[in-house]
Amino acid sequence: MKCSVITGPVYDRHDCPGHPESARRLNVIAAHLPAGIPVLDPVAATPGDLCRVHKAGYLAWLRSLSPFPVTSNTRDPPSVQWFIDADTYITLWSYEVATYAAGAACRAADRARDGESCFALVRPPGHHALPAWAMGFCLINNVAVAAARALDAVDKIAIIDWDLHHGNGTQAIFEKSDRVVYCSVHAEGLFPYSGAAVETGTGPGAGYTVNAPLLPGSTIGDVAHVFMDLFFPVLERVHPDLIIVSAGQDMLTDDPLSVMGLVPEDYGTLTGLLVDATGLSPAFVLEGGYGPNHPLAINAILDAVEGKRNRDPLPEPSAATRARVRMYRRLHGITNDRAR
Repeated sequence: MKCSVITGPVYDRHDCPGHPESARRLNVIAAHLPAGIPVLDPVAATPGDLCRVHKAGYLAWLRSLSPFPVTSNTRDPPSVQWFIDADTYITLWSYEVATYAAGAACRAADRARDGESCFALVRPPGHHALPAWAMGFCLINNVAVAAARALDAVDKIAIIDWDLHHGNGTQAIFEKSDRVVYCSVHAEGLFPYSGAAVETGTGPGAGYTVNAPLLPGSTIGDVAHVFMDLFFPVLERVHPDLIIVSAGQDMLTDDPLSVMGLVPEDYGTLTGLLVDATGLSPAFVLEGGYGPNHPLAINAILDAVEGKRNRDPLPEPSAATRARVRMYRRLHGITNDRAR
């Protein structure tokens, strides 16, 4: 399967040195990308595409706080204008930088629809951003913008969110839709304190939100069990035309925010399982991931897209995870004998 990456120096304009979500994290990833992989320039999302998921007044407010274009010739450092909340900062350039993050997600989805898996290595991340509010390091919901735009060309989309934290913004945007299935595996009890299994969507979208909170300390055996025994049966039922992965690699053991037990190779395992189960070329969009081994996890994902597989047996899930997945399957009406 062909694979490419979208990234660029435009993302340096949104920076707060010492913050977990700083320019340095993406620069380190870019410096360790595999030799020869095509690297494409990002483009900004259009106002029309942004307004598919965000309120126009919210976007205007963000722009008023962050009015500088990224093409500005000023050499002033991207000093923080203010913190929107305790975690989420904005600089004079952040709004336009965020439009380039959303635009790269759209471009990655376009390439995935054409059969080429593509990883949008962007920042700021997006899956906590709500239609009219920023939070959790996120300003614009990149994956949601890409998915909403792609619905002009396809019937059904699956968003797989394997970030440590639940993507409350993405869920809120699509929870009433029967064209986007949102599947999230995340640590229980962490910010943003949402993503309970009983949150399954509303109205026409009932059953299209699939949350799988796991206990702290969970490993690849537990996450893979969620994929194989919960997410994949749901995808078989929905038959998505496109898969977009909210790719946050902060379940790594060395991540400063992590309470989970994954290692870099495990993200290659998850990618391989997803590609092999669906036969689709996923689009990946960077979310979290702040530890020293994050670049290795990114490369494991890219290697898996290009066909590399770990042939070692998967660890067994814990008894607690098995019990949880049985309950989650019942919530979603999955009654076949696939559960282990």
